[in-house]
Amino acid sequence: MAREELTRLTGNGNGECGEDDCPNVYRTASGSFVVQGDVSNAFTPPQGEGLVEIPESVLREAIRALGW
Repeated sequence: MAREELTRLTGNGNGECGEDDCPNVYRTASGSFVVQGDVSNAFTPPQGEGLVEIPESVLREAIRALGW
C-alpha cells in the first residue's frame, strides 16, 4: 500500500519525518489505521507485528480529524 492511498489524519502534510512531520496517524480505505511513530521496545510483539509509540497529542489530533 502506498502512502498516497492513505488519508492523513495528523501532521503538517509534507510527509518528511526530518521536517517535523512525524509521528502520524493515517486511515486506510477499509477504515483501519496505520500509525507512524518511534519504534517502541515496551515488549516483544508476536511475529509479523510491530510496536510504535506516539504522543497523546497526535492521537487527539486524529480523533478530532475524524469528528469523534
